[in-house]
Amino acid sequence: MPGMPHRDSNGTSSARPTPPTPLDLSLLRTFLAVHRSGSFTGAARLLGLSQPTVTTQMRSLERQLGRELFERRPRGAVPTSVADDLATQVAAPLDALAAVADRGPLAAEKRPDPVHLAGPAELLCTRVLPALAPLTDRGVRLRVTMGLTDDLLDGLRGGRFDLVISTMRLRGRTLSAVPLADEEFVLVASPGWAERIGPARVAAEGAAALRGVPLIAYADDLPIARRYWWHVFGERLTEQPAMTVPDLRGVLSAVVAGAGISVLPRYLCLDELASGALVPLLLPEDPPINTGYLAQRPGPPANPHVLLVRDRLLRAAPSW
Repeated sequence: MPGMPHRDSNGTSSARPTPPTPLDLSLLRTFLAVHRSGSFTGAARLLGLSQPTVTTQMRSLERQLGRELFERRPRGAVPTSVADDLATQVAAPLDALAAVADRGPLAAEKRPDPVHLAGPAELLCTRVLPALAPLTDRGVRLRVTMGLTDDLLDGLRGGRFDLVISTMRLRGRTLSAVPLADEEFVLVASPGWAERIGPARVAAEGAAALRGVPLIAYADDLPIARRYWWHVFGERLTEQPAMTVPDLRGVLSAVVAGAGISVLPRYLCLDELASGALVPLLLPEDPPINTGYLAQRPGPPANPHVLLVRDRLLRAAPSW
């Protein structure tokens, strides 16, 4: 029994040292789910547990370690440096153990799960899916979700997605991300509108040459056009959109048809610019650029096909 006295060879009595209590693997598994999802609620969904159970387990683990692992905040659980160090130590062993437990050591090799990829609809449809098409011949299965970056990143933290293409730089340490590609924005019009406005006038007069011209936009608050006006013309955009379409491919279609002008990512309208269906109204030396990021949860993914998709995207993106 730990702590019971025993006789040494010289006959003196001493107490055996009590060995440290080993950490419970189930607690470590729950800890890793909280660290990756960024919240106790997200971890509960991932593990099929109740949130109070996750909270109780994390308190138990913190008591065993004698250190705080997460700062509880309204929007989730922020890991401390102790938690980050612990996650680095346990992620790979727990992932490997989970992979063995899922398929059994003597079972036939299990087909990898589908890779859940999410991002903006326009980039996914025009660039990402064509780049990933060859992977289906290698047995990779994809499940693709389109939506707004904030919602998709919440889904990534909660375990709904394996990879997310983010249109904004990530803050915090609950997710990891690498730059994927830069998108340049260009002010475009149909040939008819370009002739009426005059690109030379836009170069000489700036935003004044565009007043009263119908503006086609992604949303009522004109997020892309407002950024372009401020970056290129140094002015705040006060015009109201003539048409809003919550898909840049729809905006492109409307502008080609002569509905008005718009600001679009260059990758989206390369063919139309090359054919003359669209005309750039201005070619500034310093156009607005937005960097896209490829985000995932920290640690090596258990599914090897996630790495195939990730590597394929990182190789293909520079050509976009």
